[in-house]
Amino acid sequence: MPTPHLLSPAGFRASAVYAGIRSKHHPDVALLVCDTLASAAAAFTTNKVFAAPIKLGRQHIKAGKIRAIVVNAGNANACTGPRGDRDALRMCQLAAGIVDCPPNQILPSSTGIIGHALPMKKLERGIVEAGRHLGRSADHAAQFADAILTTDLVRKTAGTTFKLGKETITIAGVCKGSGMIGPRLSIEGAINLSTFSPSRASAKARGSAAGSRADLRNKHATMLAYLTTDANIPAATLRNLLASSTNTSFNAVTVDDHMSTNDTAAILASGLSAKISSTADQKKFAAALDEVCQSLAHQIAADGEGATKTVAITVRGTKSPDIAKTIARAIANSPLVKTAMHGNDPNWGRLISAAGYAAVPFDPNQCVLKLQGTIVFRAGRPVPFNPAAVSKSLAAKEVTVDLDCRSGKSSATVWTCDLSKQYITINADYHT
Repeated sequence: MPTPHLLSPAGFRASAVYAGIRSKHHPDVALLVCDTLASAAAAFTTNKVFAAPIKLGRQHIKAGKIRAIVVNAGNANACTGPRGDRDALRMCQLAAGIVDCPPNQILPSSTGIIGHALPMKKLERGIVEAGRHLGRSADHAAQFADAILTTDLVRKTAGTTFKLGKETITIAGVCKGSGMIGPRLSIEGAINLSTFSPSRASAKARGSAAGSRADLRNKHATMLAYLTTDANIPAATLRNLLASSTNTSFNAVTVDDHMSTNDTAAILASGLSAKISSTADQKKFAAALDEVCQSLAHQIAADGEGATKTVAITVRGTKSPDIAKTIARAIANSPLVKTAMHGNDPNWGRLISAAGYAAVPFDPNQCVLKLQGTIVFRAGRPVPFNPAAVSKSLAAKEVTVDLDCRSGKSSATVWTCDLSKQYITINADYHT
């Protein structure tokens, strides 16, 4: 059975066109439309400098009902003042005219360069044109996924299904992100992320190469993620489940720990399949949502700017998940760790010292550190190992780091990538 795509859940259509916003001829305006008034939830950047579509999106998502998402690439509409607010609203008005709904049932997104006004004549024509080409096919889903890319080199998609009684529920999604990746998304109105579990809720597919990092004028590699499902699920429940899933996926990926002005993760539920009501139903939905979101997050790390490998850093045996995640993120964001990974250098001292400055409680004299399954540090001192063999193992495309703090039962994983000379070249050449 093929992996579900963005339009596999019942009730969704999408399209994408080239409107001339990008300098390279590549789709840059896209629509995702739900045939019903979807239950919806969205998480947005917590950067105090946020784009106009974030400001408007926060208002529109409050009701938990959305008909469509409109998104452009090539221009972030960030730091553009009152005109940016008007332009974001105009995007929603145009999309609303296509869908025949109020503008406040449209969720806007933008990605691209900061500080430039949107070329509205091009964008207006693009939105209208996209409205003429809406469809439900896998090709339409792929076009939408490609249209949101900036410095990404590959399309990023994921999907899964699960049974609820005699009905099948599908969850699928697409995302983009390659650099300027250090999301800390937040959902207004959701319960505390660190304590949420489905029982307390209120009622690796990678596509063909689709982006080019040579197109540096369009570089502002926001993280955007859009998910669809045909589940019949209340917006309040959806909001809490997305909050929980976001915390262990998009908020657990970092390329350079640079939080964007435009980061967004949104999910629309058409309600055309089984109803999510009981605690057991919510747990099944949460597990499927986690699977999709974590696959997308992993794909972001794998496509990090200049990356040659993905690094999964798991910290376990801590007194709380927050402690584990803080340590893992400190290790993941260390330039010394990331360059050691690029050079296949089993320099475990960099990892342990990064854990130490995370400023959370743990005892290094209790810890066990493994690189690619080989113990290199235990109880505050080095463990003899074969450096050449471990170095060879670090040359893999997928690298694992495991730090067991042996002081509790909590754990967390953060995904990152190595830091190469190519990353510096990509970002040094940007905008100059």
